[in-house]
Amino acid sequence: MDMKRSYYEDVEFFSSKVVFFWFSLLVIFLIFYPFLFKNYYVYMANYMAINIIVAVGLNLLVGYTGQISLGHSGFFAIGAYATTYLMLKFGTPFLVALLIGASISALFGLIIGIPSLKLEGPYLSIATLGFGLSITTVLGRLEFLGGRQGLHTPDLKIFGWLVDTDREFYYLLITFTFLLVFAARNIVKTRVGRALMAIRDEDVAAECMGINLTLYKTMAFAVSAFYTGIAGGLYAFVLRFIEPEMFGLMMSILFLGMIVVGGLGSIMGSIAGAMIFSWLDLELRNILNIPYLGPFLTELSRSYFSITGVSNIQFIIYGLIIVLIMVFEPLGIFGFWIRTKKYWKTWPF
Repeated sequence: MDMKRSYYEDVEFFSSKVVFFWFSLLVIFLIFYPFLFKNYYVYMANYMAINIIVAVGLNLLVGYTGQISLGHSGFFAIGAYATTYLMLKFGTPFLVALLIGASISALFGLIIGIPSLKLEGPYLSIATLGFGLSITTVLGRLEFLGGRQGLHTPDLKIFGWLVDTDREFYYLLITFTFLLVFAARNIVKTRVGRALMAIRDEDVAAECMGINLTLYKTMAFAVSAFYTGIAGGLYAFVLRFIEPEMFGLMMSILFLGMIVVGGLGSIMGSIAGAMIFSWLDLELRNILNIPYLGPFLTELSRSYFSITGVSNIQFIIYGLIIVLIMVFEPLGIFGFWIRTKKYWKTWPF
């Protein structure tokens, strides 16, 4: 019988040779990925990697701590603008600017985390929603940040290496994604992670056990905002341009949908949800160009709705997916994966 005798066994990266084998294959595949697929799919992988970072950070807050946030687009915007502005105005090296931008996001997360000590559920979500919406308005009025016109990112150089193609940026993003996912995995398996889950399950009992609610709740917001700030800074250089309207309410809902569909309280679920929603987001932007389906939606919208809104049909699909997941598999894709593993382990009995 395989029994764990130490908490250090929880943070072991390779629990068996099988895990090491499949992880090695994954690493090899990711290394050669840009040479195996077209440039569009490399860009898609970059977009997925950014959303994975956000989803993992948001799941630390929502899935592991039980604090709902609808304002992560604000942290995302702060990371993007701070990184870009520091490089444009002061010539700050990219890695330094990225960490400073993420730290500023974490500071705002710490401030926004204070209401979580008194608010829960829908009240906390409304408070974070107000923050996310206000950030867009404030950024649009700050002329030194480009106002409504936004900012163009400068050339990206790291130790003299000019990163100017999707393929080159891919390796930078994959490195950040691996490091941050690994850090999140270790966080949830340590004393901090157990404290967060205790707060999620029953905060009163957790406080009676000696867990400092003020410390851990605000820490969860700060760490989650730090992850989102990192992703925002990277996202700015994927698009090469940022403007306030990009960071709206739908972005926050998209982030939340990723972890709900992937599975709350699961690192692997965060990755799966982010990949699926990223793929849908890119593919459904051109939904009107899909043979048969595009003309049908156009005619349907012209007859019963507004033709100007048919391009936003992807949001209806996102909502439908979330509703179906909550009805038929509340644990998300990760829950489906667990059930599948149990089925094959006990097959045919």
